[in-house]
Amino acid sequence: MKLESIPPLPALAVGRHLIADLQGCDVAALADPALIAKAMLAAAQAGQATVLQQHFHHFGAGQGVTGMLLLMESHISIHTWPEHGYAAVDLFMCGAANAEAALAVLEQLLRAQRIERQVMIRGFTP
Repeated sequence: MKLESIPPLPALAVGRHLIADLQGCDVAALADPALIAKAMLAAAQAGQATVLQQHFHHFGAGQGVTGMLLLMESHISIHTWPEHGYAAVDLFMCGAANAEAALAVLEQLLRAQRIERQVMIRGFTP
């Protein structure tokens, strides 16, 4: 999704919280902690976010990865299940950061065949 097609946040909102289920992903990619880290960092860059810290945990050969990027604009996390070709992704980005652009990178690099997504506007509502 192009940045110019994303509607502006309501006046009192602080950011968008995008939750996505990526299904039919590349099984080998989901079990590769280096690839997951590279994909997450590329997603943060595409979303114009600033990474403050990162942590990734691999559960062993052929198993999944849990990863977290702490962002100046909030966070991106991922949990993968290679045995199901599935990744759960959570992107909360404030300000001008673009969660949709970040998710597009993850979809492409993990070769997701199906994406279920939910967007919440976070912050104060009248």
